[in-house]
Amino acid sequence: MRSILESALNNRVLVMLLSLAVLLSGYFAYRHLAVDAYPDISPALVQVFVETEGLAPEEVEKYVTYPIESAMNGLPELDHVRSVSNFGLSVVNIYFNDNTDIYFARQLVAERLQQARNQIPAGFGDPVMGPISTGLGQILFYVLEDTSGNFSEVELREIQDWIVKFNLQTVPGVTEVLSIGGEVKQFQVQLDPLALVRFDVSLPEVKARIETNNANAGAQFLVKNDEQYLIRSVGLARNLDDIGKIVVKTIDGTPVYLEQLGELVIGGEIRRGLTTKDGKGEVVVGMVLKLLGSNTAEVIDAVKTELNNINANLPKGVTVAPYYDQAQLVRAALTTVTSALIQGVVLVVLVLVAFMRGVRSSLVVALSIPFSVAVALIAMPWLGISANLMSLGGLAIAIGLMVDGAVVVVEQIDQQLKSGAQESRRQLVLGACDAVARPILFAISIIIIVFLPLFSLQGVEGATFKPLAYTLALAMAGSLIYALLIAPVAAFCG
Repeated sequence: MRSILESALNNRVLVMLLSLAVLLSGYFAYRHLAVDAYPDISPALVQVFVETEGLAPEEVEKYVTYPIESAMNGLPELDHVRSVSNFGLSVVNIYFNDNTDIYFARQLVAERLQQARNQIPAGFGDPVMGPISTGLGQILFYVLEDTSGNFSEVELREIQDWIVKFNLQTVPGVTEVLSIGGEVKQFQVQLDPLALVRFDVSLPEVKARIETNNANAGAQFLVKNDEQYLIRSVGLARNLDDIGKIVVKTIDGTPVYLEQLGELVIGGEIRRGLTTKDGKGEVVVGMVLKLLGSNTAEVIDAVKTELNNINANLPKGVTVAPYYDQAQLVRAALTTVTSALIQGVVLVVLVLVAFMRGVRSSLVVALSIPFSVAVALIAMPWLGISANLMSLGGLAIAIGLMVDGAVVVVEQIDQQLKSGAQESRRQLVLGACDAVARPILFAISIIIIVFLPLFSLQGVEGATFKPLAYTLALAMAGSLIYALLIAPVAAFCG
């Protein structure tokens, strides 16, 4: 320990420059640190959704949910599997062990889904994985407002799905944009039963003809006079007229068109709910989900900027207005903990000035607080810890503890310098620091060891309290470095 102290005193300029570098690095780390309201306690979860065509819950469980659950058995790092089978919908939740990389987990699930697809009967739905997000990923809600009254619910939903949602999904940090409310546009064929009997056509035949006649096809090319002509069969339906001209069958050389079998209209798909605003009527709403691990505040700012650009290009009378964003909660949480930090720093400085009775000594000791906080901030991104209520709360708790080591060192140095000994200033400072270095090391180590049980927590408890334990331990480690290396140099130079 004495050799380390001697090296610090012999290289005082280097030590002060390194200290300044730590402070600047801590500042820049804070500026780029991910910001959240609370620690994300969501488990390592991959969700699989399957939409079916009106199957009862019993059939969904038997033919859809069970094959998916069976395919997931034996996955590496798998904890357990839970599922819910509803009318027309299967939801399978696949939980992995804590600290499992979510992208690794999704890769494993995607591989097994290929096996599950072969076991699900044809026409019973296709399994898809949910977005890469968590319960805290719902960062912003917005509503489409039609002030002109010229747009129907079908048209507003179409604007949401093809303009607003499409552009918001290009924002970095956004993993999914969900559409809620309105009516999804459909080209509907409302068949006349009497017409089906008259032309001897069944429903499966009509469905098959619509599917096979609504597509474009390529037929290579022809070469004529040194020119190449592409051959195409254009059959993609673009409007109701195109759909109505689909030939369902031919009777004695006379085609039977789809429009002869019923009425063709534009309507909305079957739905089981709607969204209202202020009890005044139905609206179309969008929900933005952020990518797991992204900076909440930055993503929300980027989404709001993109919404302004979208509003400038929407049809006249239609606007997109956010009515909830998680930034309000983030700001409230950070304001609470930062105010506690500032108040703690002010109180500690006042106590130091009152009891140490010296501005120089108080300043040297007080500088241990920003240095210790900077050490914690630098390490937080490497540990995947965001700035939230718990992580910054750990720094608030450690405010009074950060100065303990520096107080002992500075007080010991002042006593040695005032003792009137004949030794040089360097020897007095070195002797004073050497006398208290070991007790300070043990004392701060004991404080850190006290929080070791928090590091062993698992599940929700671990996700909640580990950020607090990490930041407090890192801050105390920074205060130890300051007390043993930087405080002696600062006291010597002062």
